[in-house]
Order: sequence, then C-alpha cells, then structure tokens
Amino acid sequence: MRRFPYVRWTIIALFVGAMVINYLTRSVLGVAAPAIMAEQHISSAQYSWITGAFQFGIMFQPVAGYLLDLIGLKIGFTLFVAVWSLITLGHGLATGWVGFAGLRGALGLVEGSAQPAGMKLVAEWFPARERGVAGGIYQIGASFGAVLAPPLVAWSVFNYSWRAAFFVAGGLGLVWVLGWIAWYAPPARHRALSDRERTLIVEGQEPALVRHRRRPPLGELLRRRNLWAIAAARFLADPVWGMLSLWMPLYLIKVRHFDLTQIALFAWLPFLAADLGCLFGPAVVAYLQRRGIGLIDARRGVFTLGAVLMTG
Repeated sequence: MRRFPYVRWTIIALFVGAMVINYLTRSVLGVAAPAIMAEQHISSAQYSWITGAFQFGIMFQPVAGYLLDLIGLKIGFTLFVAVWSLITLGHGLATGWVGFAGLRGALGLVEGSAQPAGMKLVAEWFPARERGVAGGIYQIGASFGAVLAPPLVAWSVFNYSWRAAFFVAGGLGLVWVLGWIAWYAPPARHRALSDRERTLIVEGQEPALVRHRRRPPLGELLRRRNLWAIAAARFLADPVWGMLSLWMPLYLIKVRHFDLTQIALFAWLPFLAADLGCLFGPAVVAYLQRRGIGLIDARRGVFTLGAVLMTG
C-alpha cells in the first residue's frame, strides 16, 4: 500500500465523522420531540423519562471504555457504531413513550463509547504535544452533529415525517462503519503509515507511560483524586449540554412559540459556538505554553475562562 505522510490526521478526520453521527443521532429526538409528542400523545413528564433513560444509559461510559481497551478500537468501535446505528433506525419504527424510553436507554449504553474511543485514539495516534489540538478537532464533530439535527428534522417533517430523520441518521452510521473498517488500524499495523510518522508517534509518548504501560485496577483508579476532579467537572457541565440538545427545541416551540422553520434556522447556533470553542481552547493553551506557562496551569486557565463564559 502507498505510504502517506499524515495518516494520523486522516484517522482523526474519520473519527470526526463518527462524532458527527453520534451527536446527530442523539439530537434528532430533541428537535423532533414536538412532532413526536403530538403524534404519539406523549406528555412532558413521559418525555422526561425518555430523555432520562438515555442519560442513565450513557453513565456506563467506563464500561464501554473498558471493553474498547479489551478488544481494541478496530473491532470494538465498529461494533458500537453498528449497534447504535441499528438502534437509531429502530427509533423510526417506535410507538409510545415506553418504546422510545427503551430505545433511548439502549442508545445511551452504546453511544457512551464515543468519548472513550476518542481519548484512546488520540493517545495511541498522537504525540503528547499534539493531543490538545487532536482532541479539540474530534470534539468539533459532537457540536457539528447537533448543528445538523435541526435542518435534517425540518426537511424530514416537511417532506416525509419525523421518522425519516432517524432513518437517515442511522443509515449514515452504517455507511461510516464501512469506511472505518477499510481505513483504521493501530499505528503498529497500519500499512499506509510511514516510518517517519510512526517514529514521531512513538517518540512523542510520555516516557513514564511507556515504561509503566499497564491497565490499572479499578480500585487504584477510584483512589486517584484527579479522576474525581475530572468526574466532578463533567458532572457539572454535561447537564447543560443535555438540556440544550434534548429540551431546547421543545422550550422554543412551547414557550417562545417558534415554528419548525425557525428551529431549523436558529437552534443550531449554540452548537456552532461550541465548535469554535473546541478550536479556541486548544489554541489558547498552546499560546500560553509558548509564553512559558505550564501545561496544567494553561489548561486550568482555559477551563476557568469557559466556566466564566457559561455564567452569561
């Protein structure tokens, strides 16, 4: 096979596609909720159970991460994406709030694999100094998927029905799986990876991690304060994202009296801003490092800035 000079960036670009589809399949429900609730006679309380089932399922991300470590990204992520695509297709056939709740819970279980897969991919494919940028790039996919959901649902409702939006999102996932199978392999076995790029990746790993490469026991992980600090930050920030993607369209229609056309025009704007933030954050960290500020302090500064901006 022909060797390419920047295989790692094609890998992250392919993974961006997975993140787009991941958040598209999550966000379609929120945009389609008014139409679904009207047709299926679902109350707001019942809809809360539907969204809660997804959030409960996605809490099992550590299990998904463990499985990806166990069987690898090639096979593991292929299975996860294929299953979540089939579940998304099932949404297009669902009836009643109980059926939707069951599907959303199952979707949360498998879609929780996306973030652990992204972190594992970045760690395996990128030298330490590039991981901030690589991580920011793949996170763009999450926001962009939410950006696509409003126009997709509007097109589906106007031309077919809300069910078509789920069929399109699920079909895209199955198509993506074919690309992943064809192109992805670990750095040690990727036939298109040049010796120069492989050396760059290997020599860019943290020496301490290379010396002590092992999977720490669960008990050891739970005793680490930095794990709980990261978990606390996500615990406080992630509900905001869930509220935007699952409840904002319903709020705009019921309280602000938007119609579906206005939802398609405006509901994606917060997610576009999130895309810009995914690029802005790593760029600021890199700038601060060039000014002599340590990596940890630079990241703390950017996180603090983001938290302050959220208060607005």
